[in-house]
Amino acid sequence: MFYFKNLPVWERLVRLIAGAAMGACAAHFWGTVVGYTLGAGGVIIVLTSVVGFCPICALAGRRIAAKRQALQSNAE
Repeated sequence: MFYFKNLPVWERLVRLIAGAAMGACAAHFWGTVVGYTLGAGGVIIVLTSVVGFCPICALAGRRIAAKRQALQSNAE
């Protein structure tokens, strides 16, 4: 695996629900710029939820505590 999961399970569930809500709003506003934007954002949020990796969180240096401890013990 080329990446470490950086989203805990609870946040993955929240992202999945939020992505579904964005999809429902996008369906309501479909055909407008707002609808397309909500649809694209919802797809991205659902994908990060399913994969468990958020590139923006990785840029900020966010890691799950278990992975952080494993990396620190390997470095020593």
